[in-house]
Amino acid sequence: MRPAALLFDLDGTMLDSDPIHMQVFSDMMAAHGHIVDEAFYLEHIHGRLNRDIFIEFLPHEPDPDALSEQKEAEFRRRLPRPYPATHGLFDVLDQAKAQGVKLAVVTNAMRLNAEAMLSAIDARSYFEIIVIGEECALGKPHPDPYLSAMDQLGVAAADCIVFEDSPSGVKSAVGAGAVTIGLRSSLDDATLRRHGAHATIKNFTDPALDAVMTL
Repeated sequence: MRPAALLFDLDGTMLDSDPIHMQVFSDMMAAHGHIVDEAFYLEHIHGRLNRDIFIEFLPHEPDPDALSEQKEAEFRRRLPRPYPATHGLFDVLDQAKAQGVKLAVVTNAMRLNAEAMLSAIDARSYFEIIVIGEECALGKPHPDPYLSAMDQLGVAAADCIVFEDSPSGVKSAVGAGAVTIGLRSSLDDATLRRHGAHATIKNFTDPALDAVMTL
């Protein structure tokens, strides 16, 4: 049985953008005494809303939303165009489109960033539905963003497969009731499964993909 819809996280799932994000956070937070290395990034930043990150680690800054805007503007400035998509992504998108499977992006990135990244990997035309976490009542790790996408697509959670790479994203998708496949772009199989992923793949060329698509 094929799914009715495929829902994709963006950062770290459709493209390997985390190195750019990590460097921007490192540059911004160094002046405040925080060393943002890979371990810090994966534990405290990966997949979370910027506002929540700045409130936690820069509590004396009066405007976390302004910091978020500053951070994402710098990310967009540093994002190369064009930028490579995750291996095998377009094979999955083309097959889904040919089979009438619905598609959506569900991301904690702000809308300007989502548009910039989809444009950079030349995937914008595949998606009519783009759900932005900060535009929902609650972003990931809460299920609201995925529930919103399912509602807009008119599909049941049991008929959806989600691709995610972060703990917050996996928790969000699992909480919404979808079969959730973890991308091992930054985290290993055990970590992704510990947060609820039903299966994991290295990328969209992974031979395991055919099996997990029918979970």
